[in-house]
Amino acid sequence: MLKNLLLLTVFTAQTVCAQTKSKVTVTDLTRIKQVSGIELAPDGQRALYTLTTIEATNPDKKPDSQPDDYEYKTHIYLTGLKPNDTRALTHGAESARQPTWSPDGKRIAFVRTVKGKSQVFIMPLEGGEAWQLTHIEYGASGPLWSPDGKRIAFSSTVTMAQMMTDSLLNPGKRGPSWSLEKPGFTSNDFIKPDKKIKPNPDGSLAEIRAYLAKDVIDKKAKVINRLNLQGEATTEPDPSFTHLYSIDVPENAAIPATPKPLTRGYESFVASAWLPNGQGLLAVTDRDSLTHPDREQDSAIEFIPSDGSGKRTIVLGGADKSYGSPEVSPDGKQLVFFVSPSSGVNYPQINLATLNGSTISNITPVTFDRAAGNFTWATVPVATKSKKATTNYVVYFTASSNGGIPLYRLDPVTRQITQLTDIESGITNFDVQGNRLVFAKTEVANPSELYQADVSGANGAVSTQTKLSNHNDWVAQRQLSFPTKRTYKNSIGQTIDYWIMKPAFFDASKKYPLLLNMHGGPTAMWGPGEPSMWHEFQYMCSQDYGIVYANPRGSGGYGINFQRANMKDWGTGPTEDVLAATTDAAKEAWVDTSRQVITGGSYAGYLTAWIVGHDNRFKAAFAQRGVYDLTTFMGEANAWRLVPNYFGGYPWQPEAKKVLDSNSPYTFVENIHTPLLIKHGENDLRTGVSQSEMLYKSLKILGRPVEYVRMPGATHELSRSGDVRQRIDRLLRIYEFFERYIGPDAQGLTQK
Repeated sequence: MLKNLLLLTVFTAQTVCAQTKSKVTVTDLTRIKQVSGIELAPDGQRALYTLTTIEATNPDKKPDSQPDDYEYKTHIYLTGLKPNDTRALTHGAESARQPTWSPDGKRIAFVRTVKGKSQVFIMPLEGGEAWQLTHIEYGASGPLWSPDGKRIAFSSTVTMAQMMTDSLLNPGKRGPSWSLEKPGFTSNDFIKPDKKIKPNPDGSLAEIRAYLAKDVIDKKAKVINRLNLQGEATTEPDPSFTHLYSIDVPENAAIPATPKPLTRGYESFVASAWLPNGQGLLAVTDRDSLTHPDREQDSAIEFIPSDGSGKRTIVLGGADKSYGSPEVSPDGKQLVFFVSPSSGVNYPQINLATLNGSTISNITPVTFDRAAGNFTWATVPVATKSKKATTNYVVYFTASSNGGIPLYRLDPVTRQITQLTDIESGITNFDVQGNRLVFAKTEVANPSELYQADVSGANGAVSTQTKLSNHNDWVAQRQLSFPTKRTYKNSIGQTIDYWIMKPAFFDASKKYPLLLNMHGGPTAMWGPGEPSMWHEFQYMCSQDYGIVYANPRGSGGYGINFQRANMKDWGTGPTEDVLAATTDAAKEAWVDTSRQVITGGSYAGYLTAWIVGHDNRFKAAFAQRGVYDLTTFMGEANAWRLVPNYFGGYPWQPEAKKVLDSNSPYTFVENIHTPLLIKHGENDLRTGVSQSEMLYKSLKILGRPVEYVRMPGATHELSRSGDVRQRIDRLLRIYEFFERYIGPDAQGLTQK
């Protein structure tokens, strides 16, 4: 009897607890705080990190009123590496980002925007206000302290017009050595106008050319001769160039400091690391300075001396290869880096090498069938027979894998890689020093928090994790849905992972609609450890939807063969995989099979349109920022290289044209009868708005149920980092459109 009473008490307490929790609402998006930018102090006793929040722009209004708008804020925090021992170092309307410790741990450098340009600031941690170090007209970002703490290297991005007038970056103010590809001209001399010639539309040819050049300056025209003309939000007639600078760091703002360029010319450089001797940096740049940067797909790792001489030494480079992410061991004797083919469907492979100054030897590939990132060296004490401790070095990194983002450790001696964390969560940022690991983690139970762990155990495995922050403690008051993982063996023998999520307030006596939600890329990967979909999944489950999502062939996180399995097959094969997952999920007793819906964005917008052109099970569909005709995609999108990489050629080549047509959802537009909502950002140049316009207009002519939503000013990043109100609007439109066809008041209308 007592046992039964105890069980009843426990059950009642659990029921009350569940009943007190509330739904995840659409505006909970604005409550999510993201931890990133982690860097341990040199003594390992403190750490910096950044926290990105979404803030209402009218906080003085009454609490029950809706904000006019929102904006993202990022600020720098300091933690003493104890639970809840965190404090903000920066505040105010202007964000602060990219914090990094000085080698002595007494100051930090960070970046803040001033008059529309990023600049480097210095903050003393023993008292005193932050002060502005750089005042460069091009802006400054990516600060890197020199090993002696006396200098900082940073990068600035310069336009073509600025390069033409900058005598430091471009001695002689010459044009590039590569052709600007202006038809009718055999050289680049046309970019140096004769200032004596006045613009005159009715004058000589020279005066007409001067007039046309002024129209470009006055933004009355854009003249485009480059291949990669699309940016993310607007067309870009001219390339820009990222250069590296060095600046002395004085004790305070009263002492002026002048930056000096470390690189020059019509090339771009991405600094990766100082050499421990402080004589220079390693940077990634174009391999061939004589090739137009739009046509150069190769990249090389170069040594950039810190004396400002402009001399450069190629450390690693080769034809048809892309090198990147060089990281130097603390003793300066080892290098870890990436290399991959410059074209095709690939991901970078890890390599190790011996480093002697700027000379490389003993290059050794490391076997690892995932796309690694975020290399970080750390010291590991090693006991010897003489009982004298020696120091060894290991490399930590992360890689998307099987639905999560685990942390890994590479032993350079044995070249063995050990997975340290699980695939049920995602390590989104980290730093490690000795045995101390500090990291940001996302999981179903919480979108982002700061943790620390000890990695001194066997093989460095991460066991006990101590949570240091409670930035998203509000989540504990929400009723969450936790996914159940299943697998499917597809027709080519691959194992497909997929997950099923029940409605948040699940009642076994009820029936619920099922939403198939698909990822883009096509090389993206979803799972419990992937952060971008946390809110969307939980919101739809709170709206009484069940969800199924899968990683079909072509997804990242499962090895290179899996990633290449959708080449020349973007539609049929991946469709088999996601529909198999849907069919299995629909067998659940709680699923109302008459109320199934589908959505996806980018490549998954493509896949949404493809599926409703080949399958009629869904009552409504929402295709977001998708690609629907691969021929026009080749022309209007900055992601156009996906066409030759995946389909083996270009639209004017007969065999490739057949493949492109047979893989285009637009080819099957007449077969689409499912009610379809189409969405696109008006400034989305990654996929291009005419994709959506073609699909919408054609369905409208055919008399099919279709609606088109354009998001003013929005780019392809709408759902991840775009305007917050538009992100909320997008999610509400998914729900509202589906409710028209499967909600309690739905008419169940479809077009025959």
